[in-house]
Amino acid sequence: MLILTICSGLKAQNPLYLLEDSLKTGNSLAPALSVYIPEVNYDRIFRNWVKHLETGTKSKVVTENGEMSIFGAIFQDISINPVNVYSRLTDQDSVVRLTVSIEMKKDQYVEKATGEAGMAKTKMMLFNFAKEQYLELASEQLRKEENKLREIEKELGSLEKDENGMERSISSAKKTIESEKDKLIVLREELNAVSEVIADNNRILSAMKPGSEKDEKALFLKDLELKKKRTIKSIATSENKIYKAEQTIKKASHNIPEIGGDQAIIREKLSEQEEVVQRCTDKLNIIKEYR
Repeated sequence: MLILTICSGLKAQNPLYLLEDSLKTGNSLAPALSVYIPEVNYDRIFRNWVKHLETGTKSKVVTENGEMSIFGAIFQDISINPVNVYSRLTDQDSVVRLTVSIEMKKDQYVEKATGEAGMAKTKMMLFNFAKEQYLELASEQLRKEENKLREIEKELGSLEKDENGMERSISSAKKTIESEKDKLIVLREELNAVSEVIADNNRILSAMKPGSEKDEKALFLKDLELKKKRTIKSIATSENKIYKAEQTIKKASHNIPEIGGDQAIIREKLSEQEEVVQRCTDKLNIIKEYR
């Protein structure tokens, strides 16, 4: 058995194994090579292997009882002439075993027809195919985990935005309260002054005899009453603004600690996901180094 690479201690990835083997073709055993591809599912390897066999030729792969054969395949790295390829895929739990026998001429297989150089090229071709399958899977795993990381970052960013918004609303509400309280001082002084003027003029009006002067005084008092109503309304408006601002502060002050707790949870998730992404990145890089 030839072990082309070994696991470097990172449990996330597994080694690719290549061994010299044999494959039954018809009633005889032909020399073959087997490669063990971890993690990648059977159907994907089957599709990609068929595509690999049919590339560059009009010949089609024939599949029968789990065995594949193609006559006239083009493997230029191995032979300038078309070759016949017999292969079998076997699903073995967490690995798929691909066994391949290449017939250069009638009953002459790579082992005898091409010598050590041809066998080395065949091993490299098969190993590169297996490595490509594993790399494709590892790349997909990395993309999937990176997408998860981006979603968590987005969730954290949303919480931080909410917290900043609440802090701004508290600051704005405090300014509103301060401004409206200053305004209330002026309005209440104005209300007291108008009320005194109205009281004084009511006493004067009640002592006046009917006539144009009394009518003018009545109109003056009417204007004062309108001004008083407007002032009372302005006071109510300011008091309502203060109440709403206080409720805003109360609500935001209650929610900010909750959001802070949520942020702590999300940051922990983020840290964990960053570790997952790093493991996937390490896994991909290690597989790239497989030789």
